[in-house]
Amino acid sequence: MPTPSPLPPDAAADSAKPGRARVLEPIERVTEVLFGLIMVLTFTGSFSAAGAGRAEVRELLLGALGCNLAWGVIDGIMYMMGCLSERAARIRLVREVRDASDPAVAHRTIAAALPPLAVQVMQPADLERVRQILHALPEPPRRPGLIASDWLGALAVFLWVFLCTFPVVIPFLLTQDAALAMRVSNATAVVLLFLTGSAFGRCAGLRPWWTGLAMLVLGLVLVAITIALGG
Repeated sequence: MPTPSPLPPDAAADSAKPGRARVLEPIERVTEVLFGLIMVLTFTGSFSAAGAGRAEVRELLLGALGCNLAWGVIDGIMYMMGCLSERAARIRLVREVRDASDPAVAHRTIAAALPPLAVQVMQPADLERVRQILHALPEPPRRPGLIASDWLGALAVFLWVFLCTFPVVIPFLLTQDAALAMRVSNATAVVLLFLTGSAFGRCAGLRPWWTGLAMLVLGLVLVAITIALGG
């Protein structure tokens, strides 16, 4: 699920701006697809095509589509919660810096809100400049709130999760042959798991081919464990 990332302190009090430039970072997009695939596979993987009729296939479709929808809605809600949390942290930063009686205390507060690498290259004069900028900002709101871009971001997260996991369900919509649909669905899931792993490898600076294989095996193992536990 989406996780807020640190932002420059000079944007801390501006609650009218989105919490991030992009709705999801590349590595977040990859992990969202992976989680969604595993959730859907717990439905399709436990389906027995032998002797399955139209009623059974319809039940599987409803379950898988419901899983996709639920996972997308949950991720959208978590995204909005992340926006609120990030905005609250920015407001709190401004207030703590302004309320600090000693500039050194304000400097430590600013440094704690920055990525460690940024802190390593900053001088006391840089921290003081940031402190002065935060003091010059307009008074922040008392409470964080959601804005239009947050709702649009949540909708984008929902659509991303739903549409990326939907191909696993498509074979059951195109044919009444449950066995054939199951084989095509499983093959689609295997390909998506591998592609997801490869994309994760590229984002993480790993070998895409081997990361794709590892993610494929991990995803199948997790699905098998979930099914075995009654999921």
